[in-house]
Amino acid sequence: MNRNPQLNKHGELQHLLTTEGLPVSILLHILDTAESFAGVTEREVKKIPLLRGKSVFNLFFESSTRTRTTFEIAAKRLSADVINLNIAASAQSKGETLLDTVNNLSAMHADMFVVRHLQSGAAHMIASHVRPEIHVINAGDGRHAHPTQALLDMFTIRRYKKDFHNLRVAIVGDILHSRVARSQIHALTTLGVPEVRVIAPKTLLPSKVERLGVRVYHDMVQGLKDIDVLIMLRLQNERMLGASLPSAEEYFKYYGLTQEKLSLAKQDAIVMHPGPMNRGVEIDSAVADGKQSVILSQVTFGIAVRMAVMSILAGN
Repeated sequence: MNRNPQLNKHGELQHLLTTEGLPVSILLHILDTAESFAGVTEREVKKIPLLRGKSVFNLFFESSTRTRTTFEIAAKRLSADVINLNIAASAQSKGETLLDTVNNLSAMHADMFVVRHLQSGAAHMIASHVRPEIHVINAGDGRHAHPTQALLDMFTIRRYKKDFHNLRVAIVGDILHSRVARSQIHALTTLGVPEVRVIAPKTLLPSKVERLGVRVYHDMVQGLKDIDVLIMLRLQNERMLGASLPSAEEYFKYYGLTQEKLSLAKQDAIVMHPGPMNRGVEIDSAVADGKQSVILSQVTFGIAVRMAVMSILAGN
């Protein structure tokens, strides 16, 4: 019996809800497919007809610019019809339930839902209720998961570092509130990265985070030694209950990435950030805009990765 709700009875991708539990073969299939789409952005005509006649509904119950825009661009480059819903002004504000909204849109012959929601598990719930021919992509749910962000990060790492099997990767910052960090850790360990470190103050780490297969550091000096890839995370003040930190200034002093701290990592280390960045809080502008930063490349690669996910789902 198939126990993974993301896979169909043939073991193919039916929905993309989380990187947790996905086989390495599927992760590599997505990355390899994205590689074939990466060149599309360089063409004069950027459209290909793989999703012609398909309807993709972007259901963003939480604000987002980068993720929603790259999903929209990805779907349009695949020639899909894209419908963006302004949820705040829709039936949700009139008391309609999430599943009522989805059922009504399904009746309009939706083929794919891209869902971002404040509540963890929202995309899973939708995936468990839609008809078998409809696909669901989780574009971020609460503190739980953000699989396409993790996948575009994996694509970026592979582009610059070629192989996962000899890397040390450090994820720095607000691990506790970050759905991206969880998705990154699952993807990195599945893809064979031998050492994943998390660097954060104790107040910004989940309890028993070591169970995810990471090494925990509370100090940047020790944590950044011999690192190949640094992933900086945003302080998610909107999800913090109470005072997790003394001040942004003090956080930057100990955990903000400066050129001086970056020099502790390997000379050819790359710097990543899922965005949006808080300059002067978790990262200094000189680093964000510096030669080791691949942050804008992440955004570019995000389109190819989301094209890959949509095309694979539509073909299954």
